[in-house]
Amino acid sequence: MKWTKGEHEIDTDKTRLDVGLVHRFLGEESYWAKGISRARVERAIELSCCFGLYRGERQLGYARVISDEVTFAYLCDVFVLPEARGSGLGKWLVEVSTGQHEVRRWMLGTLDAHGLYAQHGFGPMREPRRFMERLDPDIYTRGG
Repeated sequence: MKWTKGEHEIDTDKTRLDVGLVHRFLGEESYWAKGISRARVERAIELSCCFGLYRGERQLGYARVISDEVTFAYLCDVFVLPEARGSGLGKWLVEVSTGQHEVRRWMLGTLDAHGLYAQHGFGPMREPRRFMERLDPDIYTRGG
C-alpha cells in the first residue's frame, strides 16, 4: 500500500526498503536496538508489517508493526533521519502505520517521544500492574 503527501511517500513494499539504512540506524543510532545484527533486522522485517518513508527513491524513515490484526499491535523501530525531522513526517508515519490495524490494544515503548505518540492516542498504561515483561537486554550484543 502507498500513501502520498507532497513529495513524500509511505510504502509497505518491503522490497523497497533500504535494509542497510534501517540496520545502520537501529544498530548504531537508536537507543533501543544498539548492536542488533543485520540478520535480526532482516528477520524482523520479514515477520512484520513495515512502513518505509521516502522522498523519491531515498528512504528517510521507517516504522514496524507487529500484530495479530485482531486484538493486539505493537509499534516499534520508528525513526525519521535527522535531516528530515521537523516537518511533520514522523507524525504522518505514526498516523499511517497505526491506521492500518483495527485492534483492541496498541503498545509501544519510548524514552523521549511521548508527546508525538500522545497525539495519536497513546498514553500511560491504565493498569500497569496487569502487564509483565520478559526482557533480555544483552541479546543483541551476544551475537544472537
